[in-house]
Amino acid sequence: MVRAIGFAGIGMLFLMSIGCAAATDTGESVDATAAETPAETPIVFEASSGKAANAFAGTFRVPENHDDPESRTLTLHYVRFPATGENPGAPIVYLAGGPGGSGIATAKWRRFPLFMAMREFGDVIALDQRGTGASNDLLKCTSPIEADEAKPLTDDAYIERHQRALKWCLNHWRAQSFDLEGYTTVQSVADLKALRTHLGAEKLTLWGTSYGSHLALAAVKEMGDEINRLVLSSVEGLDQTIKRPARTDAYFARLQAAIDKDPALRETYPDIVALMERVHDALDKSPIRVSLNLRNGEEADILIQSRTLRRYMSGLISDPRSALQMLAVYEGLDNEDTGPVVSLMERWHEPEDTISFRLMPTVMDVASGITARRRLQIEREAKTAVLRSFLNFTLHYFDVAPELDLGDGFRKKPASDIPLLVLSGTLDGRTYLKSQREATSGFSNRQSVIVENAGHNLFMASPDITKTIEDFMRGDNVDGRGIAIDFPGER
Repeated sequence: MVRAIGFAGIGMLFLMSIGCAAATDTGESVDATAAETPAETPIVFEASSGKAANAFAGTFRVPENHDDPESRTLTLHYVRFPATGENPGAPIVYLAGGPGGSGIATAKWRRFPLFMAMREFGDVIALDQRGTGASNDLLKCTSPIEADEAKPLTDDAYIERHQRALKWCLNHWRAQSFDLEGYTTVQSVADLKALRTHLGAEKLTLWGTSYGSHLALAAVKEMGDEINRLVLSSVEGLDQTIKRPARTDAYFARLQAAIDKDPALRETYPDIVALMERVHDALDKSPIRVSLNLRNGEEADILIQSRTLRRYMSGLISDPRSALQMLAVYEGLDNEDTGPVVSLMERWHEPEDTISFRLMPTVMDVASGITARRRLQIEREAKTAVLRSFLNFTLHYFDVAPELDLGDGFRKKPASDIPLLVLSGTLDGRTYLKSQREATSGFSNRQSVIVENAGHNLFMASPDITKTIEDFMRGDNVDGRGIAIDFPGER
């Protein structure tokens, strides 16, 4: 059977179930008064590690469009872990990345220990933002536009096909009475205001990563007096939804420098950019057809073209370990070995006969948009960049729905004296050190900590990161503190 393969899962964590059970004894005490918060139920929250914590599952209701008095109502879900410290401060709301990530799923998986540690400073809220996780009542749109990647297709035709599919899906969602203007970062900020009121809190502390930092920065502009502190990693500025290709190319130079410190890796990858471009050129001349054994038991044929690898690399450069896995694919193809690319695609690809979209992440990114000046800069850089425009595929969607754009006023960076901690990784392939400094330059009370060799998902990369966050939350000065982790390729 020949099936097309979609890119929706690249670089994204799968959203998993909450993992909650009826409340039982975990050896922890639960704040009895916490259960009085409206629409909360005591639970035992079970992490994927097998550990558990007493918590409360809560909901609150918001309009789909806060600007429309006749809007339908959404029910947003969260899990609240009660504070354990003697003098708890403002509730700490975790804002997941993506857009489209689930805060509740994040608490269940790798970051559960950090959620537990943060309870010293206040109630910790794992929020499923509108359109995500347990707060998602949106229908995935499967367009009638074919996504058959078993056939040769030019890049221009591939892009045009996806633009037509998005236009079809936007009309489809509107016909299903979903208010697309409700799925913007500004609307999610209004949800945070509603959550603060629901919790009966004077202020919130916002803790977020990647798109979660984008949301937090927007919140500073709209509800600055309601925010106590900010803990952000891998910051994405309000005008940085689309990444600069020149800075991605500079990232490849940093990755090469890290590789060069490992003799074995240096021998295998003496010039990663030359390797990638060599493979891209070869695939442009002669695409490679491979057969995949999918997880559902079916077989699929796919034609590997240069854009196939560029789209994969655009997602997997987020962290050095996954970037090295992608480089192994390039190295294999350079030596006429399709094994690594088949293995990678069998792990990540989902079968898709026609092009489909999830509403929340698609519309959120389109709405955050781009300034005209930045767009010209990015389009110019993309012409010669290693990953071309496939680094930022959303760039091709802006002209499909210009009416959704929030405007340049939204994209103006915030200025504030709210205490802010920024954690950045030197080998983050999606949000870059210089870009993060630019996005937060308006904060007069900013503290920055750089983690050597860390990537985009850095919170659990070292116990020193947890300690740094704890020290910041206690009011200590951690600005400039040095943290280093091992490069994943070091022997």
